[in-house]
Amino acid sequence: MNNLKKNIEKKGTFLDHDILKVDSFLNHQVDIDLVEEMGECFYDHFKNASITKVVTLESSGIAPAYATARRLHVPMLFIKKSEPSTMQAPFSSTVYSFTKQRSYTICMEQNYLTENDRVLFIDDFLANGEAFKGVEQLIEQSHAKIVGVGICIEKRFQKGHSYICGKGYDLLALASIDHIENKKIIWA
Repeated sequence: MNNLKKNIEKKGTFLDHDILKVDSFLNHQVDIDLVEEMGECFYDHFKNASITKVVTLESSGIAPAYATARRLHVPMLFIKKSEPSTMQAPFSSTVYSFTKQRSYTICMEQNYLTENDRVLFIDDFLANGEAFKGVEQLIEQSHAKIVGVGICIEKRFQKGHSYICGKGYDLLALASIDHIENKKIIWA
């Protein structure tokens, strides 16, 4: 998606040789028009997959997941990164965060996904795939089926892309980074 790539090149900054910060338009401050365009791209790709729920992990995936779910006319579920006291019967899993350099527990209420659900997972970034693996475990616990994975920005040179494709999931990455040379993005 050219508009997303242009925003990454213009507004994205590197905190390290491979940590890309896009909080000025995607995961802190949100460019609504850009997110709506991403939702349309995900919709166009997955519209015939009989999706019943769009799932994301709080909080950076919520905006593109919402834009996609709205077009598909299905509920959006966001998995929580900590268990609130109001949660009664959660499924949970542990995720290691590459950017935060720590593990944390993710959870969701058991009754929000069932064996009849066909899930589209949407997230802002894909790097090593640890967040996806944690979400995958929760979805497996619910006996729902993942039918697609939509990623706004992927770092194809890390393990996540190979993991998702190796599992046979339909993956759409809107901006796929092949590698980074001297803080310059080389697109896949």
